[in-house]
Amino acid sequence: MSQRSSRMTYNKLDLLKLMYLSREGDRREGVLLRQGKGWFQVAGMGHESLAVIAMQLGADDYLFPYYRDRAMMLAKGMSNFELAKAYFAKRETSSGGRQMPGHPSCREKNIWSVPTPTASNLLPACGVAWGMQMQGKNNVVIATTGDAASRQGEFYEAITFAMERKLPIVFIVEDNRYGISTNTDKFNPFKLGVFSQNIGLVHVDGRHPDNVWQASAEAIERAKLGKGPSVLVCEVDRLCSHTSSDDHRVYRPPAEISEMMERDPIDTVVAELVESGELTYERWEEIRHTIDKQVDEEYRKAETELDPTPADLMKELLGPAPNAAAPPIEGGRKWRMVDAVNEVFKAGLRQNRDYVFFGEDIEDPKGGVFRLTAGLSTEFQDRVFNSPLAEATIAGVAVGLACYGMRPVFELQFVDFVGPAWSQISQNMSTIRWRTFGDWKCPAVIYSPYGAYLPGGSIWHSQANEGSFAHIPGLRIVVPSTPEDAAGLIWTAMHSEDPTIYLIPKHLFRQQMDMPAKPDPVPFGKARVRRSGRDVTVVSWGNCIEQAMEAAAKLDGDVSVEVIDLRSIVPWDFETIADSIEKTGRLVVVQEDAESCSVGQMILAKITSSPETFSNLLSPPQLVSRADVHIGYNPIYEYAALPDTQRVISAIRLTMED
Repeated sequence: MSQRSSRMTYNKLDLLKLMYLSREGDRREGVLLRQGKGWFQVAGMGHESLAVIAMQLGADDYLFPYYRDRAMMLAKGMSNFELAKAYFAKRETSSGGRQMPGHPSCREKNIWSVPTPTASNLLPACGVAWGMQMQGKNNVVIATTGDAASRQGEFYEAITFAMERKLPIVFIVEDNRYGISTNTDKFNPFKLGVFSQNIGLVHVDGRHPDNVWQASAEAIERAKLGKGPSVLVCEVDRLCSHTSSDDHRVYRPPAEISEMMERDPIDTVVAELVESGELTYERWEEIRHTIDKQVDEEYRKAETELDPTPADLMKELLGPAPNAAAPPIEGGRKWRMVDAVNEVFKAGLRQNRDYVFFGEDIEDPKGGVFRLTAGLSTEFQDRVFNSPLAEATIAGVAVGLACYGMRPVFELQFVDFVGPAWSQISQNMSTIRWRTFGDWKCPAVIYSPYGAYLPGGSIWHSQANEGSFAHIPGLRIVVPSTPEDAAGLIWTAMHSEDPTIYLIPKHLFRQQMDMPAKPDPVPFGKARVRRSGRDVTVVSWGNCIEQAMEAAAKLDGDVSVEVIDLRSIVPWDFETIADSIEKTGRLVVVQEDAESCSVGQMILAKITSSPETFSNLLSPPQLVSRADVHIGYNPIYEYAALPDTQRVISAIRLTMED
């Protein structure tokens, strides 16, 4: 045992005051809720002794708490008044009233925003720890979760990634033996013997702060010495129901409740301080009265604070669009899309050390299965890394790195395998800015090959699923169809302050195309007119631009077709399409994605519901789309499902009928 970790250096009376402040805040919220003042409460009663962990953290250390860590948040520097305002969901809080009570954050104190999905804070915590490590900082991350969450897949991915990289992180499992009403003893992997001591595993009686201090001090020291992560399984009691929507008396035996109340950590510390002569019961009553008064005043004041307004709803969903600059790529020659993207990646890595690349098989000599990252790891060994076969790790670590201030540009090898990453993308990456009212930003790029028209891909290598991403608020989504746009859009994405999903059509990867002498900037939300016409507007993007252009060429001399390459899915360019329809009076949208709830349907809905565009339509607009079906391995299945040139021609002719 080290000298540092063996010394008891915290002030137990100060801790007791903090524990009681946390308890009284929880108690007051319960009273307010019963009075009809508030909508929900989640309490941390019984978990207060864990505050000694946060007491050991410095200003540049990070805390990734979960929703029962009120005492730890207080110990890291948040005030009771801040938590009181959060209970009432007031405008001037860490979430602007958008998060539940028990889910605050503090950018200034490096307390990350609590997400409700269990264990979903752990991979982002690893991302921050990795950023610290790469920058040579002597800091640590504390990431907490409940025992029921230890069965989540992301829990295992986080621990494994932390072990692989020897990250400066300490995982705290707060084991109160219950996941709402379910006793977790038979599910708990630590009780099942799943984990070995190699992970720095320590079982702690977390009801007493001395035990927690000693174990966490050793784990923090281990992390800062570069010896890797630790997992502290802290046994605590949940002295209350799961939330205000629950009653633990329904499923917990009375004797069990009575027994745990007798070992209340606050009562334990009070008795020890009285026995040692550092406190009297009379003095303790005075302290309690003072804290009770403070809590009462602060909750009364918090109740009168300003509420958010309906006008606040859309604020900080996305930040300002980045100023697009011309991509750093040579013009006046032919390029393949794959080479253009690779060239921009190299330019970014040379210009800014904050860029980090991570993905399956992206290191040399493979350089990615499509060679998008060829040569990067050779030139930039310290910032280009192979990832494990774990898409949740890729997305979750990207979130943490981006929140830490770095610029992850991470690859999903095929967009078809986004499933395991979906929770991180939809629950953290897309929400972190909005749920913290702009305090935390996530400048991450997730790029991925996508689409079909490349026989042999079958179900899991042929998806075009931009509609699924477009359904998630808080993401920017782009799909290039030329090397010029591929270079321009990735360069814009790499300078955005918001997460961008960058989808690269595999069918077009290696087609040689001319690059203008001076490539233009490609801003988000700006479509490109690929071919001018008078009679029909055809809107498409990605692979289907090819079918749109071929159809226009075949109809040349018969029907004058204007082809618009949307390029940017979110945001999308309504104005350019509207201007074209004003000229042509007809619209066809061609997409590779399935029809239902798709981007194509979104465009048609907007065009037909807007008076300025609907009144210009001379015929019903048409959607040419993949059917609502999967892509089969035999090319007969694939091409039967996908839009082809003849279907586009038929749709164009249909709009020309009187």
